[in-house]
Amino acid sequence: MDKVRKEFPVTRKGIYANTAVYGPLYDSLIDWRQEHDLDFLLHGSGMRKKSLQILSDTRKTVGQFFNCKREDVALINNFSTGLNVLLEGLHPKKKILLLENDYPSVNWSFENRDFDISYVKTSATVEEKIEKAIGAQHIDVLALSLVQWLDGFLIDLAFVKKLKTTYPNLIIMADGTQFCGTRQFNFADSGIDVLGASAYKWLLAGYGNGFMLFSDRVKELFSLSTIGFNAANGDFDKKDAIRFAKQFEPGHLSCLNFGSLKFSMEFMQRIGMDKISQYNQLLSEKAKQQFNSLGLLEDRIVERKAHSTIFNIKVDTRVFNHLLENNVSCAQRGDGVRLSFHFYNTENEIDAIVKILKTAL
Repeated sequence: MDKVRKEFPVTRKGIYANTAVYGPLYDSLIDWRQEHDLDFLLHGSGMRKKSLQILSDTRKTVGQFFNCKREDVALINNFSTGLNVLLEGLHPKKKILLLENDYPSVNWSFENRDFDISYVKTSATVEEKIEKAIGAQHIDVLALSLVQWLDGFLIDLAFVKKLKTTYPNLIIMADGTQFCGTRQFNFADSGIDVLGASAYKWLLAGYGNGFMLFSDRVKELFSLSTIGFNAANGDFDKKDAIRFAKQFEPGHLSCLNFGSLKFSMEFMQRIGMDKISQYNQLLSEKAKQQFNSLGLLEDRIVERKAHSTIFNIKVDTRVFNHLLENNVSCAQRGDGVRLSFHFYNTENEIDAIVKILKTAL
């Protein structure tokens, strides 16, 4: 990964352990974006045909990246907007199961509507609690983040797939913003009905782009009223023949933003998502072992077999400031400090963070 790391200037300023806040831009993406804008500068409306092709190709690339049919891919500006559009089409009396303290844009979107909501507290045995609640309460919809934003808690994907087999009528909706781009993922084989994500974090695509993926049955269970000329591809005759995913695209989309998403996915595919997955797992195991040796992790994280590359360590503002003073980019979240690692980070950087922490603890 050393060659790839050179693409990211931010890594030369210190230790960038903050992808959970924002995935840094990189040299080859900036080159593409500058060339794109230069084309607009020189050709104006002559770029229209190329712009539409970029958007079409982005849907195809997203579908290939996650193994989802192209026609079931919606391009959205961000996850929060996409989820709110979707929930307007869900019957208000559905019984919903959420996780306590999940990302606000997930939970608030349900809580702000007339749903019957229950909660499960995140713990080392959260999957067992979820399954028990679904069976006992006859839950219609399970909605959660695959990776929890506060501490990187990773939901067992094998459990999600098994849950769908046990409860085939259950609608499973997932926020993948802190997950997508960290490892290989097969949507068609996941058991998930809706996967949405903003792509400015682990997919390294900058602000203003994201996607939603849909299973076949979702189209039968949601009734959307969102519409616009772009959803019909600018064709008056297609007003009454708009496919489900296009209802999330009522207006014009930025070919710069979504072209950036396409470029970044292809960039990661060239590296190899299998290699990225393996490397991130190595970073995760290394960080978990090191932070646990300092007694900085919650028991529910330590007791789990698998974890993401996001960690919330139990330190105060003084230690947070000490990390910043030593050029470690990180964030305060909840009662601790959140550190997050991606494929441009190194094992040596984790060792360096541990050494810095030891001088402050």
